[in-house]
Amino acid sequence: MFGYDWPRLHALLNDLPAALLVTGVLFDLAALVTRRPAFRQVGFWTMLAGVLGGVLAVVSGLQAEDSIAHGDAVHRVMETHEQLGLISLGVFGVLALWRIGRERRMGSRERAISTVLSLGGVAVLVATGIYGGRLVFEHAAGVPTEVLQAELRERTQEHHHEAAEAGAPVMPADSPAASSSPGG
Repeated sequence: MFGYDWPRLHALLNDLPAALLVTGVLFDLAALVTRRPAFRQVGFWTMLAGVLGGVLAVVSGLQAEDSIAHGDAVHRVMETHEQLGLISLGVFGVLALWRIGRERRMGSRERAISTVLSLGGVAVLVATGIYGGRLVFEHAAGVPTEVLQAELRERTQEHHHEAAEAGAPVMPADSPAASSSPGG
């Protein structure tokens, strides 16, 4: 889709909904503390946008799971990430539906319950992100094997920031440009 594979599309789509959901909860908290209806309205619309984006993030994540090579360790982390993502979407989806039906008629007690449940949703959302981060940063999930092997080869070579800062090109010894340079 648009030159993106599913893992890259998932990476593109997953940050904004999480940020919107957390921001929506922060606005709801501000509305409870300040009793300003404008904060409550912003929280409501921000949560709805976050849930819609969350649907896209979950769908792309489910597709990404089937399109990346992975072993048992990655699969276990991926399953936990998936379950937490579905729970996050479920919590915020139910809250969004509740608020669609009740937003204008909620009393302060019902609104407080909704906000407490939203905070629980944020906790699950944070856990979802932690497991997603583990997939990428601890297991390189979604990174093609050839790319990972090339990166590992390059990391074993010396890397000098000083040469790059001085304007000298820094090329790996096995790069085509290095082997075709004069005197090489």
